[in-house]
Amino acid sequence: MHRTLIPLLLLLPGVALAADHAEAPGTSADPAADIGDLYAWHSGESMVTVLTFNPFGAAGAENYDADVLYSIHIDSDGDNLPDHEIHARFGQNMAGEWGIQVVGLPGATETTTIGAAGESIDAGGGAMIYSGVKDDPFFFDQTGFNETLATGTLAFTATDAVAGLNVNAIVFEFPFADVVGADGTLQVWTTTSRLES
Repeated sequence: MHRTLIPLLLLLPGVALAADHAEAPGTSADPAADIGDLYAWHSGESMVTVLTFNPFGAAGAENYDADVLYSIHIDSDGDNLPDHEIHARFGQNMAGEWGIQVVGLPGATETTTIGAAGESIDAGGGAMIYSGVKDDPFFFDQTGFNETLATGTLAFTATDAVAGLNVNAIVFEFPFADVVGADGTLQVWTTTSRLES
């Protein structure tokens, strides 16, 4: 299981993020389960989470896997245990088209929502889902980093080492009021799990 944790203080609209692009060999060997980033923010009445996986993907390269479960965990009361969990899994129909199944999406009118990958899905109740391949929004100046390590002097070359690379993304939008704690705080983290054969 792969995990990325982001504690969030959401009294005011804002964003928190974590990057996790370079992995151990075992994790890198399973790109469909390899978490790239988790972004979470709220604006007005909505909260949005974006889970990216398959970091360093080639342009346009989809990497869906029906045996991987993607989960967003939300702790609303500060006990470090999830009070809300959103689970997503991909699958194919008889025509070979990929879709996504989501369970536990706050605000959704049904317990389970199913729709096509690559399209926006209205889950009702102010909840939306999107999954697809996107340009990796992460920026990393590898050249500047290496120069900083070699010289001990901070270097920045503005060269993006992940420019032109893609990630797969799963985006959830849902009512903020459905997940925020009484004191206005919450924690968000994500995990991937692979079914054993």
